[in-house]
Amino acid sequence: MKLEELGKWGSPRKKRKLLGRGPGSGHGKTSCKGHKGQKARSGGSICPGFEGGQMPLVRRLPKRGFTSLDKKEYVVINLKDLNKFEKGTKITPELLMEKGFYKKNDSKIKILGMGELKNPLDLKAHSFSKDAQEKIKSAGGTFEIIK
Repeated sequence: MKLEELGKWGSPRKKRKLLGRGPGSGHGKTSCKGHKGQKARSGGSICPGFEGGQMPLVRRLPKRGFTSLDKKEYVVINLKDLNKFEKGTKITPELLMEKGFYKKNDSKIKILGMGELKNPLDLKAHSFSKDAQEKIKSAGGTFEIIK
């Protein structure tokens, strides 16, 4: 006996079911498909979602809205989160990614004005809210919108 021959009940590999090989095989005549009907025919598979002629669930449920193909998704960062940085730090998307503010490399960044900015910082991001722009200016920092 070899290690690869061990299994729960004898052979580790299950034998393939041979269909249509006579009555002695146990899988003869109708080849385990029963008598007549759609599933007994060749190519007779039923589409996923088919409910026997009943209106399918996908068609019964209401559809709302639409998905824009050029939707802009931003990683949102609040001003209060930027207080970790020292005075005069130049904050770029690369620095924010390095510090663990976001993970996906091709993400666009939007700075929102929640909280207060304590240190004047030089910020570079893809978008800024108006509130954030005002708070950055009042703290003595600068901001630059990058494409």
